[in-house]
Amino acid sequence: MSPDHPPGLDLDRLGALLGRERPGLVNGPLSGRLIEGGRSNLTYAVSDGTAKWVVRRPPLGHVLATAHDMRREHRVISALHPTPVPVPRTVLLCEDEEVLGAPFYVMEFVEGTPYRTADQLAPLGAKRTRQAVLALVDTLVDLHAVDPGEVGLADFGRPEGFLDRQLRRWGKQLDASRNRELAGIDELHAALGRELPRSPAPAVVHGDYRLDNVLIASTDEGVDSIRAVLDWEMSTLGDPLTDLGLLVMYGMPLGTPDSPVSTTAEAPGHPSPAELIERYAARSGRDVSGVAWYTAFAWFKLAVILEGIHYRYTLGQTVGPGFDRIGDLVPVFIEHGLTTLREGLRKD
Repeated sequence: MSPDHPPGLDLDRLGALLGRERPGLVNGPLSGRLIEGGRSNLTYAVSDGTAKWVVRRPPLGHVLATAHDMRREHRVISALHPTPVPVPRTVLLCEDEEVLGAPFYVMEFVEGTPYRTADQLAPLGAKRTRQAVLALVDTLVDLHAVDPGEVGLADFGRPEGFLDRQLRRWGKQLDASRNRELAGIDELHAALGRELPRSPAPAVVHGDYRLDNVLIASTDEGVDSIRAVLDWEMSTLGDPLTDLGLLVMYGMPLGTPDSPVSTTAEAPGHPSPAELIERYAARSGRDVSGVAWYTAFAWFKLAVILEGIHYRYTLGQTVGPGFDRIGDLVPVFIEHGLTTLREGLRKD
């Protein structure tokens, strides 16, 4: 770890705060490094030379609704820690912006690997890849089995009208990024609205549940397990099948070699979408007959997100490798969404 202060992380002030609020926790000067950065919340690894922690704070320069974001993340992780859902143990929430310039929270550091691509999964081999992805489904079932009221999350969201609000929200996001014609996007949005399903009983929804948002660790015997579910910034109370639909979407091959947006679906041993759905249904007891709608909605949502990235790229606001090819992917996501809504999900 670098002893330098990463942007957005004043280690002296952080150390002083922890010394006051958690006496005896830190036993030496702190060092830190940025793990993730960008428009999403920033994640830092911090150490005193013996122990490690993680600090989460809003993006630099982002000043609206940041305290709310940090409170929500800290709240849901703290609430879920006693449950079967693996999450890091929280250490402290700080809403005093004088410390780091924005609200933040500290949690324990969990060892593990977030697998983002099929190539990263390949060294595990087909059997272990299959086990890891099926464990992802089982953990999602555990999350959706949590009674929000029993863990203090009864008021964590507004389940009534959840799908309608989601569809309207992402429609507004699309309108905010329109600067070119996108064949089929309005058709997909309208069709989703016409076929809005009736939601099951509400549950704690992660909102961005996929393989690279969990940490997987291996035992000496080569058994892989999910050590922690991360990135709870989109969590709320809502329709649990939105999480399943997104997971199924990420389990479908894009069919675009060298894509800057990848799924893990092409990894040897990766379960098929049908297997993911069947596993979830068998373990949760939920009716998943309408999962094609939720998967089509996931394609639409990702198309809107990618179009927003493309729009910022055209304005010169996004730099880095691969951003020049994001725009070409948007029609692919739209077509997948339309096909899924028209034809359902294949059984293979």
